[in-house]
Amino acid sequence: MKIIIIEDEKPAARLLQRKLLKLGIEVNVMLHSVEESIAWFQKNNNPDLIFLDIQLSDGLSFEIFEHFSSIQQDITSAIIFTTAYDAYALKAFKLNSIDYLLKPIDEEDLGTAVIKFKSRLRKQETLQLDFDQIKKMLSNPFDKEYKKRFTVKIGQHLKVIAIDEIECFFSENKGTYIHTYENRNFLIESTLELLEQELDSKHFFRISRKFIISMKSIKEIVLYSNSRLKVVLPTFKDDEVIVSREKVSDFKNWIG
Repeated sequence: MKIIIIEDEKPAARLLQRKLLKLGIEVNVMLHSVEESIAWFQKNNNPDLIFLDIQLSDGLSFEIFEHFSSIQQDITSAIIFTTAYDAYALKAFKLNSIDYLLKPIDEEDLGTAVIKFKSRLRKQETLQLDFDQIKKMLSNPFDKEYKKRFTVKIGQHLKVIAIDEIECFFSENKGTYIHTYENRNFLIESTLELLEQELDSKHFFRISRKFIISMKSIKEIVLYSNSRLKVVLPTFKDDEVIVSREKVSDFKNWIG
């Protein structure tokens, strides 16, 4: 949880930091002006909670929010105002305000404000969890993103191999390899089991424990012993590119 204080009086900022620490709240960042705050928000993600003084040394803290609103980058953090002035309460509550604490800040009021924030945070987490579950239930399996390329290491260099360059994947000596139409093999950090989940099943099929082949790489299919099938590929010359017996029926359905 990321929490910041925006307060132009440094002793007041440190005092608030100590009070919060007693409540088990650790402050990550302390900012002291409108200008400094704008610069910080430009480089960092929104914190979960801001303790915000209104009158800063170089203007009103509302100017921070107005700046980002003008460029359509609203600050969405929860805010607890800590100020010596009550004249801005209405404007403050138009923002994502949890509470409005007048200085000198009473520790009991501060504790109540923190409890309000934690309660809101729990509700948001519950709503997000519910949303994620609904999204998962409604997700269309056909919308899944499949692998479009692989990055392999060759010495001190990296090579990107597009999916349409790949003739087949195979396993050998506990390693998994890509075989390309250029008749080259590349070791990858994966397994055939993982690749089955990452590849589009319309274009790739696991024919055995050793091979996953591309649909477009099939040159010829030959009847083989024990009701199996042999697949002839463009450049891969291993005689063991065999569709295992238990895969034959699914393979025939796959090739249509």
